[in-house]
Amino acid sequence: MSDTTQLPAFIAALDRISEWFGRSLAWLIIIMMLIQFAIVLLRYVFSVNSIFMQELVMYMHASVFMLAAAYTFRHDGHVRVDIFYRGMTPRRQAVVNIVGIITLLMPVMIFIIASSFGYVANSWRIMETSSDYGGIPAVFALKTLIPLFAALMILQGVIEVVRNGYVFTGRISPSIGDDNHLEERV
Repeated sequence: MSDTTQLPAFIAALDRISEWFGRSLAWLIIIMMLIQFAIVLLRYVFSVNSIFMQELVMYMHASVFMLAAAYTFRHDGHVRVDIFYRGMTPRRQAVVNIVGIITLLMPVMIFIIASSFGYVANSWRIMETSSDYGGIPAVFALKTLIPLFAALMILQGVIEVVRNGYVFTGRISPSIGDDNHLEERV
């Protein structure tokens, strides 16, 4: 990634928050792993089962998956069907990124927010709980991850449009991508 300090102050602050938030979510993976270990230990050593702990792992997994998507996008870790992109100049790559974000990412994320609004609002209205006895009584919070995911992606999309606009105009130098990706070379 290019240097955040070269971006406008507000966008740079949002970018740093996005970076911090993504890195913070990594700790949730460690906690999730420890809880999953405890579930297995309790079940197979002590013959104790906990629906609450099982659902907690599911909630954490959903949180990491949904909330870290913007962080992954920030670091260009998303899946890219790269036929021509890699051979383009950084300015052309910036144009492709801007057009893709504006014409594909933003409309899809707006659609996700609009289509999930009623679903999430209804869950909050009835304070939906787990259907399993002893489960987490906050299904409404889990469903809230859907529009939150889309909002974070829109926010990161705005940051990336600005960043790529700066690359296109030559105000910042493009990031030098490493060639250590594991994809197959043709």
